[in-house]
Amino acid sequence: MNIYQHTQQVIDTVRKKTNRVLLFYSCGKDSIALLHWCAKNFSEVVCVFMYFVKDLEHINKFINFSKKQYPNISFIQRPHYALTYINKSGLFCTPQNTRILKLSDIIQSVRIETQIEYVFLGMKQSDSMNRRIMLRQYEMQAISPTNLVYPFSLWKDKDVLRYISNNRLPKPIQYSNKKSNGITFDLDVYLYLREHYPNDLQKILDVYPLSEKILFDYDQKNKNTKGTIQAK
Repeated sequence: MNIYQHTQQVIDTVRKKTNRVLLFYSCGKDSIALLHWCAKNFSEVVCVFMYFVKDLEHINKFINFSKKQYPNISFIQRPHYALTYINKSGLFCTPQNTRILKLSDIIQSVRIETQIEYVFLGMKQSDSMNRRIMLRQYEMQAISPTNLVYPFSLWKDKDVLRYISNNRLPKPIQYSNKKSNGITFDLDVYLYLREHYPNDLQKILDVYPLSEKILFDYDQKNKNTKGTIQAK
């Protein structure tokens, strides 16, 4: 059985029980490809997007494309659970007295709101040793006892990128040549946004103004380096 047959078998197993599913969508390669699979196989797909800062132009492009491409999908947006750690610790912001959330809390919330039980996620065994160990314990190495579904369990990154290319799907956002973890307080993300989507960068700085230090430190380091070279 190849990876495509395995993925279809996993989806068929879930489809025998329901025709409505939740899909956690991040604009990354795994969720772009997984949405294509799910939209073809289920009557209704509710995508859950967890945002770092809401309403960013370069993110909305993917969401709007998906809505036009797949008439049977919709989107729910929630603050990323990682923001509770950021806001509580006061990272680039004033510390807030907030309850720490986990992914499981977001999942439970959207399950209650939508009355949809099965949740599709794009994690793969090839992502890490921990995920490999976790996924191999599940039914078909893909369906957990709590109805979390990982159809790409057996895929590798190159398989996902090939699928995206073959099906002419949108290329995922790539902030740098390194493996992306989405929008974070990361220099590569800030440099990418400053060059390509300055309005999005400003929206982030409006919420986390102290994070401008990431770019300030980078610019100062480059300035000092150039000064040293010129002095020589």
